[in-house]
Amino acid sequence: MKMKLFPLFLKLKARQCLVVGAGSVAESKIATLMEAGAQVRVIAPEATARVRSWARGRKIDWRRRRFRLTDLRDMFLVVAATSSRELHEQVFKEARRFGVLCNVVDVPALCDFYYPAVVRRGDLQIAVSTSGQSPALAQRLRRELERQFAPEYGDWLASVGKAREQILARTHNAEQRKHLLHALVSEEAFQRFRERSKTRKKRKEL
Repeated sequence: MKMKLFPLFLKLKARQCLVVGAGSVAESKIATLMEAGAQVRVIAPEATARVRSWARGRKIDWRRRRFRLTDLRDMFLVVAATSSRELHEQVFKEARRFGVLCNVVDVPALCDFYYPAVVRRGDLQIAVSTSGQSPALAQRLRRELERQFAPEYGDWLASVGKAREQILARTHNAEQRKHLLHALVSEEAFQRFRERSKTRKKRKEL
């Protein structure tokens, strides 16, 4: 029976994360880890200009050398993105031994987790995974979701979050609170928010 994946969103703030490789593919993985607040260490003899810039700015810790087994100590997860199949297999094997989550880019068999295709609208994140079977399909679905969920959803969610706090503080009846919270995120509520945003924008342009 095919193994089912467990979907979750990880908090990586201040977590030690390792990236083996510093080419263009690794660069994008490093960027996403940085955005999540991880403490990123990069192991690679050479690096792209952008990775070198991050290292100069002390945004990452770049060790300009080849991978060593001891690099996995105290790491929460590791991403391997090089051109060496042999190195990838070594990283995966040792990650298992150290109990470190591992992702070898474009090699599903050597992954404990996959990178989903993600739609981001502020704090709203919608992730699509095909369990590594078709990243192209995941990207296509992501594009469709980007059209479905307009950029305004980010600002709307921020507004919803503030209104939710007020409802929770002021409404003590459980049924009434449930009704208000669901009404707050209805399609009608989003359309009203969208129209108000358009009106404010037009006023600013005048």
